[in-house]
Amino acid sequence: MNPEVFMSSMPPASPLAAATPLAVAGSASLPVIGWDIGGAHVKAALVLDGRVREVRQCAAPLWQGLSHLDAAIDEIRAQWPLCDTARHAVTMTAEMTDGFANREAGVRGLAAHLCARLGDGVRFFAGSEGWVEAATIGEHWSSIASANWLATAWWVGERMPEAVLVDIGSTTTDLIPLREGQPVPLGRNDADRLSSGELVYLGAVRTPLCALARRIAFEGREYNVMNEFFATTADVFRLTGELAPEHDQYPAADGAGKDAEATRQRIARMIGRDAGDVDAAAWLRFASAWREAMLAEIERNLASVLSGFSSPTPVAPRPTVVGAGCGLFLGEELARRHDLPFAHFAGLVPADEACRAWVDTCAPSVAVALLFARAVG
Repeated sequence: MNPEVFMSSMPPASPLAAATPLAVAGSASLPVIGWDIGGAHVKAALVLDGRVREVRQCAAPLWQGLSHLDAAIDEIRAQWPLCDTARHAVTMTAEMTDGFANREAGVRGLAAHLCARLGDGVRFFAGSEGWVEAATIGEHWSSIASANWLATAWWVGERMPEAVLVDIGSTTTDLIPLREGQPVPLGRNDADRLSSGELVYLGAVRTPLCALARRIAFEGREYNVMNEFFATTADVFRLTGELAPEHDQYPAADGAGKDAEATRQRIARMIGRDAGDVDAAAWLRFASAWREAMLAEIERNLASVLSGFSSPTPVAPRPTVVGAGCGLFLGEELARRHDLPFAHFAGLVPADEACRAWVDTCAPSVAVALLFARAVG
């Protein structure tokens, strides 16, 4: 077996589960940190003795430079002294940021940077190709690129054989079908998943509202939407009261405050109005209209994914919607609309109670940490 890339004989649902050449005597007691390096956030999960102990998310606009990645690593290191002795497992989507010439350059650049900061023992999640060390990144970069959803799906599939993973994050939505415990998406990379509808570029925080609709109703009239970066989905879900303040980590579109009045002013601009034109209740109804526009687009794609499931029978039950991400509340509503059972990702994870909410929010970092911990244990 190649000592640089290790595989297992487990079924495709979770081929990283078996013991591997990286396992060493006593390694079960070593902490593992799983990293999900996104273009907008860095997420990390600390696993010790097979259990998630802590989870962190740092805003990190990597399109502005890797100094933001360094700042996130430094912040997490300061909070977790175990970082220096931990094993590190990485998945990423930040190779897509425009600081890199192309995706391969992004994977290579991020891998080199992370190894310089975390040590040569870092391993990179490459799906069925195993855990890859920096020296062989070039051979496996396309399987490493934007594979974080697959780690989550593998973990879910082992515990919820008939399911649809609905991970609605700050920026994107993943809709991953699982049959008989195995992820069965039509697409493997971002381009194919965008085509299949399994990747929807809508999220609960950073999506500009002008991406949700060309025309929208307000107080009995239809309006063309201003195609400007005036407001984001964070404004919508801040007004509806569904966005947790700790998930609202990015500045508002205009750099102004996040109080209700400033939020109403931003969404009013989308149709050339001002917050003072009508009362607060009207703007809440308007926020609900944007919410519905976003849900309708995700639901359209979800219906396509669900069409791959046969009619429920005792052998093939209805799939469970497994929700994750800071927009999990939307996944719960989508399950209700389709009369499907719903489960939190965190409910499928051994984790300390204090961090369960963040387990849902940072599912890929949690999944990659748990999968790696098991592989080397």
